[in-house]
Amino acid sequence: MVLSEALDRISRDQEDVAGVFKRLRFAGVTIVTLSEGEINELHVGLKGTMNALFLKDLAIKTHRGIRGRVEAGKIGGGNAYGYRVVHRLDTHGEPIRGEREIIEEQAEIVRRIFREYVAGKGPRHIAADLNREGIPSPTGNRWNDATIRGNRIISSGILNCELYVGVIRWNRQKKLKNPDTGRFTYRLNPESDWIRTEAPELRIVPQELWDAAKVRQDNLTALYKKQIDSSRDAMRELRNSGMNATHRPRTLLSGLVFCGSCGGTYSRRGQDRFTCSNRVLGNGCDNARTVPGKTLEARVLAGLRERLMTPDMMAEAVRAYAEETNRLNCDRRHSAEANRRELGEVAKAIAEIVHVIEQGGWHRALSDRLTELEARQDNLTARLADIPQDVPDLHPSIAETLRRRIERLTEALSHPGNALEAANTIRQIIDRVVVTPGQKRGSYSITLQGELGTILDWIDRNEKPGYKPRTDTAQSRLSASINARA
Repeated sequence: MVLSEALDRISRDQEDVAGVFKRLRFAGVTIVTLSEGEINELHVGLKGTMNALFLKDLAIKTHRGIRGRVEAGKIGGGNAYGYRVVHRLDTHGEPIRGEREIIEEQAEIVRRIFREYVAGKGPRHIAADLNREGIPSPTGNRWNDATIRGNRIISSGILNCELYVGVIRWNRQKKLKNPDTGRFTYRLNPESDWIRTEAPELRIVPQELWDAAKVRQDNLTALYKKQIDSSRDAMRELRNSGMNATHRPRTLLSGLVFCGSCGGTYSRRGQDRFTCSNRVLGNGCDNARTVPGKTLEARVLAGLRERLMTPDMMAEAVRAYAEETNRLNCDRRHSAEANRRELGEVAKAIAEIVHVIEQGGWHRALSDRLTELEARQDNLTARLADIPQDVPDLHPSIAETLRRRIERLTEALSHPGNALEAANTIRQIIDRVVVTPGQKRGSYSITLQGELGTILDWIDRNEKPGYKPRTDTAQSRLSASINARA
């Protein structure tokens, strides 16, 4: 039994109430409320409709009340950065809602953001400077460019908050619940439904500074649209020329370089130098070491030839890889054989119980046991289906075969035909290029990390056309450190 004060305490949504009632009834559970007694289909239909209408009516009344508050010059929603909520009571002892006052320390941060933005600094650099100075964001955490830039259409973000120029704007958007996911989404209301009220006492940003920020936003929007149009034209020409068969990386190591201090990505910044993105954004990384792009590419190619892909190292790695692969194959065979034996025993037991029941010997204990055995049968069948197929056992002599292949491979890497070929080759051999700052100024170490199974597949694919990649789960990884000095 489920006991509730009333049906609306379970849910006021008709669909939810009907679903709960249907599932509990299937499970043999009744719903009893203090208001309606035992719940049946009639209660679900009538009370569910009444509760849903109550919710709708309550939403309309709440919306009307907030609108009246906004038209009276009060805030109708949450709080904005730079303001604090005023708590005071009226003559009847009731709280007065919607009043705000300026926090001067935060107001100065808001004005600083507008001044720096108008001066040409981007939101990302503004956020990075605020983080370096230890200034808390509106959420109390770290600043990011989205907090400052926001979305101009829905007036989110520091640069788009009209309250900073003494204008209360309400009812820009409505909140809806997705019936499939249960998550809330926002949709923009028609501009005719927006409510705007002047509140000059809440102004933080001078009008000329606000107007200058809007002008820069307009210019950047126009420039962005122009770039989008140019990109579309270029893509259209590319499609017409039939040259867009593959997406090519922008640089030889795009997307492969990571910071050894924080684990974040390295990105190219001006003058063809790679630096930690978290350091640039002020996200707590103290790795200020930058690496010249050409030097990094040269060291990676040299590392592939001289460290990662040397015949001796690869031969030793393949020996360990072969042992692990063969061990996993052995374990899989033993596990699969044990499951098959147990599956046969379970099937035999099920057949015996079914035979007894067919002869008229039904008992509840037999039915329960049959259910238990069938569940075990399904579990074993699924487990056998999930066991990966064996890959061929690797013979120890594969190391010598690999040695000869590596010699040919390193020779090919020494003379890549072009940058695209080199980039594709590197992406099939290594997963990450980790840059870690050294103890001395200007020094750093570079670590190449590659999945050994992927490397072997790549070599075999180039040696044997039509080769099918291995699907084993051995996670043998191979890495080599290359010290370099800028």
